[in-house]
Amino acid sequence: MSVEITTGPPEVRVPASTAVTDTRSTAEAVLTSRMGATVRLADPEDLGGSERSAVMRVRVAETPFELPRTLVVKHYGAREESQRCDPFAHEAASCQLATALPPEIRVGPELIAQDSDQRLLVLEDLGRGSTLADVLFADDPRVAERSLLAWARALGRLHTTMAGREADFDALMRRLGANSWTDPVADDIRRSLSELPELLEQSMGLSTPDAMADRLEGAAQLLGPTKYRSFSPSDVCPDNSLVTGNGVRFLDFEWGCVRDIALDAAYLQFPFPSSWCSYAMPENLAESMLATWRSEVVEVWPDLDDDEVLRPRLLDAQMLWVWVSTWWYLPRSGQTDMPIDAHMPSPRRSTALADRWQRLRADAEAAGIDEVGEYADRMVNALVERFGSGALELRPYPAFR
Repeated sequence: MSVEITTGPPEVRVPASTAVTDTRSTAEAVLTSRMGATVRLADPEDLGGSERSAVMRVRVAETPFELPRTLVVKHYGAREESQRCDPFAHEAASCQLATALPPEIRVGPELIAQDSDQRLLVLEDLGRGSTLADVLFADDPRVAERSLLAWARALGRLHTTMAGREADFDALMRRLGANSWTDPVADDIRRSLSELPELLEQSMGLSTPDAMADRLEGAAQLLGPTKYRSFSPSDVCPDNSLVTGNGVRFLDFEWGCVRDIALDAAYLQFPFPSSWCSYAMPENLAESMLATWRSEVVEVWPDLDDDEVLRPRLLDAQMLWVWVSTWWYLPRSGQTDMPIDAHMPSPRRSTALADRWQRLRADAEAAGIDEVGEYADRMVNALVERFGSGALELRPYPAFR
């Protein structure tokens, strides 16, 4: 089953995948070839996936070698010629890079086997724990707070343990035959910088002053080479973050890349801008999450302990996320205001956008960047004029209601 998507982040989800039988038999063949002896898999359990891949949990029913009792298999469909980025190559290279780390500091699943011709990965099964999305949509605020802090710590640990690995990642991607391995969100951001001003003029009657455009161009330096680069899953959203007894583990690396860590850290300032799961959090919790992440990354980048270094970078990243998410979610001519993802319990697009512009307004004003604060204020007013005052009412995650 597919859905019609006009704009939005690359990780838009669709209902559960279907190719369960073929995936199991292909995985058996891949493991048998790798082990040199017959491996049989049983009891396939569909874990969903996306329109790009089928994902299943399987039990190892027969093997002469030591393997975990259960495994997770991810089977990608053929890559379309129109795709600039190959999600299989991104995930395979990312899992290889992460698996090279010692188990005690690994923040993703171990790669057990892969086959590039079959476009299949066999991964460690991290268990049946709750995702961060499950926790946020439950009813225990203490568990939700602990899980969000664990998520922030895991993100910081990922950045520190994977720093300096860009050449390794590039080599793995080349070995997989990938033609491009840049951050797909960076491509969207660059496109939004050129396209959103006209869209805002047409749909909102809102012009973009030169001062705001200059600020955005300056912030876009985060998309190029910087001294604060590390590996990123790119899609560090709640439904791709598993809460385990050993901390949070990240699950999905289809858009794994190397980029400036501020683009991930901005997720700590306002909730998950590329995700359907984007509700409000308690204000003090966002600062606690940032402090937790920061305590990890200063081991590699000690100057980020200085607010004068870190805060401007976070504000630049926040501006880019607000800008590209407006390009993704703002209803075009003839479109209605709808949830971010019609298949998920998402907020309405106008409500999510109004909240992001309000936060940007407050943060820019606090930093004394008047041109950004004034423009954000105009944007909030324009959203209210078009969609009504209800656009200002982003509710907290259910766990905090």
